[in-house]
Amino acid sequence: MTASDFDPTRPIYSVVAWPPGQIDTWLQRLQQELGVRGFGPPHLNLRAPFNTPLPSPELLGALRGVLRDQGAFDVQVQGWRRHPGVIFLACEPSPGLRDLHRRLLEIGPSSRSPYDGQAYQPHLTLALGILPWAADWLWEQVRDLRPPASSFRVEAVSLTHTERAEVQELHTYPLSLLP
Repeated sequence: MTASDFDPTRPIYSVVAWPPGQIDTWLQRLQQELGVRGFGPPHLNLRAPFNTPLPSPELLGALRGVLRDQGAFDVQVQGWRRHPGVIFLACEPSPGLRDLHRRLLEIGPSSRSPYDGQAYQPHLTLALGILPWAADWLWEQVRDLRPPASSFRVEAVSLTHTERAEVQELHTYPLSLLP
């Protein structure tokens, strides 16, 4: 399956890591102050949203297999970035994070996003769907702000799905805490 195989009538899944409370609370307060939103609560997409014909038990099992030997890992926050319609906190695409992303893409068959593979940029979204007339103003508000932490540790990964425009957690996979 490819990006063109994406079927919006099927469940939309994501594999995410939740930032720690300190960063989550800061981002949500900033969203409220600026009157903006991302898609669901702040999260680090480890794989862009995708569809799959796999039944839930098979998808859960496939994800369990990919994560079986995955240890907890650190994510470095790099700073603000902007693209048309979006402002986000970029995270370093470390070799370990890129490897995990590559292994998550092996789950399938499944659709692929243009933001998977080489275009993968781990991030925490502040604002999505920014109208052109507001983009420069919003950028001026955030570009010099620093998050309350420059890194965070990921000790669990969650499979989510989107239903009625709401992100719902289906299952959480604790990661090995061994170094």
